[in-house]
This record gives sequence, C-alpha cells and structure tokens, in this order.
Amino acid sequence: IRRRYFFHRWRRDHYSFPSPRSVKSVARVLSLVPRGDRAMTSSDRSAPAIDPDLVISHKFSETSFCYTERDAALYALGVGACAGDAVDEKELNYVYHRNGQKSIQVLPTFAALFPFAEGLGLEKVSGLQYDPRLLLHGQQYIEIFRPLPSSGSIVNKVAIAGLHDKGKATIIELETTSYLKESGEALCMNRSTIYLRGSGGFSSSSHPYSYKTYPDNQILHVSVPKHQPTVVYEDTIQQSQALLYRLSGDYNPLHADPMIAQAAGFARPILHGLCTLGFAVRAIIKCICNGEQTTVRNIFGRFLLHVYPGETLVTEMWLEGSRQVFYFIYQTKVKERNRAVLSGYVLLKHNSSL
Repeated sequence: IRRRYFFHRWRRDHYSFPSPRSVKSVARVLSLVPRGDRAMTSSDRSAPAIDPDLVISHKFSETSFCYTERDAALYALGVGACAGDAVDEKELNYVYHRNGQKSIQVLPTFAALFPFAEGLGLEKVSGLQYDPRLLLHGQQYIEIFRPLPSSGSIVNKVAIAGLHDKGKATIIELETTSYLKESGEALCMNRSTIYLRGSGGFSSSSHPYSYKTYPDNQILHVSVPKHQPTVVYEDTIQQSQALLYRLSGDYNPLHADPMIAQAAGFARPILHGLCTLGFAVRAIIKCICNGEQTTVRNIFGRFLLHVYPGETLVTEMWLEGSRQVFYFIYQTKVKERNRAVLSGYVLLKHNSSL
C-alpha cells in the first residue's frame, strides 16, 4: 500500500502522518512520537549519514496531475473565494461562468497542488536518511509561466534544486516544473523547501555542505517593512474551512480529526499551510490587482505558525520595487493572537493600471 504524506509547518509538533485506515492506526503512530523535538534512536544514529553526491544525482520519475474545472472552483472556495460575498465581482469568476466567459478563472496558487499529486517521493532518494515524522514544509516558491487553464492534464518533472547541511537539520529543495501533457508547454514551477530535522551534520562544521541550482537573486530577500502597510485586508476563516480545503487533495487527518490534533499538541484541527498561502495571495489579487489573477508572476511564502479555523487572518501588504521589478511584500497575522503566521512576496507583471 502506497503511503502519501502531506507536510505542513506546525508550531509545536512538526510531524507528518501517513493516511490512516482508522483513528486507532494513527494513535499507534502518535504513540511513537513524544512532544517536542524527538531524539534520534540508537538505530537512527547508526544509520549511514546523508550522502550528498547520491542525493543530488537522484533522478525522479515523472508524475501526473489531472484536474477539471470543478477542481479549480472547489480550490477557490477552499481558499475563501466569495466567502464574504457570494456575488463578489472580483471573485465570482473563479467559480462561475460570468458574463458569458467560456471557462472559470484559476487562482495561481492552485499550482501549489501539482507537486504533491503523488507525494514528494523523498523516501526513494538514495543516500537520504531522515525521520519522516520530523519533516516540515518550510517555504513554497511558485513561478507562473502562463495563466493556468480551467482544466488540464499535467506532467510534472521533479529535480533536487538544493541541499544544505544546517547542523541539526538538513534542508532539501525540490523543484517541480509542470507541463501541459498535450502541447508540452511549460505551465509553472514550484520549489518546495523541506526541513529534515535530526538529519544534519553530514559535512564539516567549518565548511557545511550547501548546493543549489538557482541564482541567489531568484528569490528576493523578504524583510517586513516597519512603516505602515499600503493595504490591509481581513478574512474570517470559516469553521469548516480545513474540511473544505482538504477536498483539494490533502487528507492529512491533522486538519480534520480532533483526536489527532490534540495528540499532536493542538486544541483542535488546524488549517493547511498552503491554504493560508492561498488566502494571502487571493487577498493581494483582490486588493492590488483588481481581481486580475493573470497579473501574478511569482509567489513566495514562508510558513511561520499554525492557524485555527474560525480565526481572522489579517494580511498586510507593502508596495516595493521599481518600474522594472514590481512586487508586494506581505505578512499575514492571526488577529485574535496577534501572531504572524505567514510572510513572503508576490511579484507582479508591470501594469500601469495597478
């Protein structure tokens, strides 16, 4: 039976769970994982260290992702489209053929689903020793090459774009480029940054191993400005939001089962990290791009803290850049706790009307 893992950053226990057949099976998994940082067992310590040459030379098999217009609309609802106003003129086209349009519009963050269609596949990487329970999803970077179609068959080509020894942890970056199956046209690229806690220290501490395939300036340095934001937008997360979002393919029980959530140290099920990213980018498109999702070129998000359904997300946006590079830095907070849960930027196509 193939196990599929979905990964999110959690504040206290950053564990990922295999899709269970029952609550009891998950309880057995949880019983193996104490709260806080899990110390490696003697068998862990005796396992071969990470072999960076083997890791970066690994060749992934192609994966596929097929979706329909219904999937794209369901995703839009899952990240809050039309939640506050069912006839919102800037968001109705994500779920309805408005004004005679032939197809619905697709939010760019829908592309974040593509890399996780068949799991990350890290368990197949030779030379990569890690405990999957200590894995967390730290960052997501997305490049949109052309507007996402309302339905399609996608082919994903995956490669390791980065490997870094951080002493107590290893960072691995997976780059997934997605193509339209029929035409072969490149559609988008995702780079998922994964933290493997307890798996670092495989190189000299004076010269820690660091490898990447992309230029330093590809991801802009994100520093939240101290001055007042250009725009602030609030979203109330519905109590059922995680249950709705999970229908887009992430069935991790942490986001639905109260027993699982409590065993992992949370008061109740938490929202998916990529769902929070979808809320933030949708807010930027609505407030800055006048609802025109094709204006978005690149998206970057760093997951900082969990969100509970029912809380209020406050997304602050700052205009940065110039005529050549036009982007908004954002920070999303939970209003009730006054804590930042997400930060990043959205790079926009230059548009004089913005």
